[in-house]
Amino acid sequence: MNAAFHHKPEVTSERREFYDRLDHSSAAPLWEVLADIVRTEPRTACQPALWQYEEIRPLVMESGRMITAREAERRVLILENPGLRGQSRITQSLYAGLQLVLPGEVAASHRHTASALRFIIEGDGAYTAVDGERFTMHPGDFILTPSWTYHDHGNPSTQPVVWLDGLDIPTVNHFDTSFAEHYPEDTQPVARAEGDALARYGANLLPLEYAPIKRSPLLSYPYARSREALEKLHRNGPVHPGHGVKMQYVNPATGGYPLPTIGAFIQLLPAGFHGTPYRSTDATVYCCVEGQGRSQIGGQSFDWKQNDVFVAPSWTSISLEAQRDSVLFSFSDRPAQKALGIWREESHM
Repeated sequence: MNAAFHHKPEVTSERREFYDRLDHSSAAPLWEVLADIVRTEPRTACQPALWQYEEIRPLVMESGRMITAREAERRVLILENPGLRGQSRITQSLYAGLQLVLPGEVAASHRHTASALRFIIEGDGAYTAVDGERFTMHPGDFILTPSWTYHDHGNPSTQPVVWLDGLDIPTVNHFDTSFAEHYPEDTQPVARAEGDALARYGANLLPLEYAPIKRSPLLSYPYARSREALEKLHRNGPVHPGHGVKMQYVNPATGGYPLPTIGAFIQLLPAGFHGTPYRSTDATVYCCVEGQGRSQIGGQSFDWKQNDVFVAPSWTSISLEAQRDSVLFSFSDRPAQKALGIWREESHM
């Protein structure tokens, strides 16, 4: 890019007086801010960070004693990026948090403009109900709550359930387009038997004359299926030098992303894997599903293990290592960037 973008003109007394008059008219000179708003490459306040589950889990459980699910509406500890404190975001465009539902609790039904994903970390037997169907949760399951769909959560099991929430709240609020409302009852009516969406859309089949929509009609992606696919692909080879065996979750009707604003991915890193560095413009949130390893992110080293969460900011180099077979789930705003034609990546092979 032209070096002029780095040049800031001298501020003379005459110019300063002119700028003051512009300010009174709610105007400003572009040349004074051009280098800040038209950048030669991404510059972000988002920082590389790691949340160790063994450290934050006691706080998650303590929140269960502090406030009920009914009083909180959603009992969640927000994972705030250290460079974005007070903004309720893990990257510039995405929100993330750890949600707790205790045995016997129900998180009442509501809906909102923001799209959400749930990645189950701990506990078996709780459910989420989305758009008239209930889905039983198991660790490693990936579950969608598309924009403006009613959703409630319940835990009829005997153990607490924790999952990672990912939402596009900052993106929705950037456009000033947030709406929300409650369902009249705590839970929505169950209109379809559990497994209905998986049968209709998850078996390389579609209902006759189905018209694709912008979000995936498949709302639950069981981990058992994903893990089996990763293992077979690992055995078949080859393994990508930077990503290991990496797949993206898709809308089965279109082959596109499951949500218009959030993409999700899952990858297997074989034991002893040392990945080549990679960077992209979509800041990415990772969660370790299995195993143990290390990430080098922007020159910083982060050791992670099962259930830990870490983040790589936009256009920041990341390389992955695995001490033993490891699986990472991740999500980012890649679909939104690709739709706008502004996404970019760079690999160092």
